[in-house]
Amino acid sequence: MKLSVQEGMLPGRCLEEKLDRAAALGFDGIELGGGGLRNGFDTVQRALAGHSVRVSTICSGYRGCLLDADKAQRDLAVTDIEVLLQAGGALGAVGLITVPLFGGPRLPDLSPLRNVGDLETDLLVEILGPLGETAQQAGCLVLVEPLNRYETHLINRLSQAVDVVRRAGAKGLAIMADLFHMSIEEDDMAQAVRAAGKRIRHVHLADSQRWQPGTGHTDFGAVFRALRDVGFRDYMALECGLRGRPGTALANAVTFLKEHMG
Repeated sequence: MKLSVQEGMLPGRCLEEKLDRAAALGFDGIELGGGGLRNGFDTVQRALAGHSVRVSTICSGYRGCLLDADKAQRDLAVTDIEVLLQAGGALGAVGLITVPLFGGPRLPDLSPLRNVGDLETDLLVEILGPLGETAQQAGCLVLVEPLNRYETHLINRLSQAVDVVRRAGAKGLAIMADLFHMSIEEDDMAQAVRAAGKRIRHVHLADSQRWQPGTGHTDFGAVFRALRDVGFRDYMALECGLRGRPGTALANAVTFLKEHMG
């Protein structure tokens, strides 16, 4: 298992400075925002040339929405995701973090013919299949992220993400596990990890109250043991708020996490 951190959490005036700070703090990777990467690929590639810190993942950053009622918005999301998958593959990223829907439904409720949840899920499966094929060709996975019930009504638990990926069937699809969302939605976080198994290809790290690890009551040791049990070897990226001065808070988080990673 390797540690990564979102670029926006790192002190620094430019990506080069952020990469240097990440290396000094003991991170192996950096998670880039997809919005900046769409138009700044060459700049990112130059900054990464010869650096020890690699791109772990790309966090969203696409326009549109995969489950919007307007087909133009769905198509925009698909097009942007395809662009980011190609960029991620070129940069060696594990995958592109993809949230199918924020908030409530955007599709119509067709009850009693079809309820909106089933309609959304079926549509998502149809969209993810071809995207997964593109992802496989690009060498950058589509990573479906479950969110807690306060941020989306659809796909709140790892098992739901696994089911959608399984139904879509493409090899370029996987899921990610965010410990903050899991602390709200999963009855047993370690058991949820074991059940999802090798479908998990990325992890977001935050403590129970969404501050840096080591400040709340999440049992990181139990989750890390479960990840080792399922053979997880990829990146775990900090995505959280920081209590205290950023440099000190990040350094403390790295020390805490490495102690529990064993």
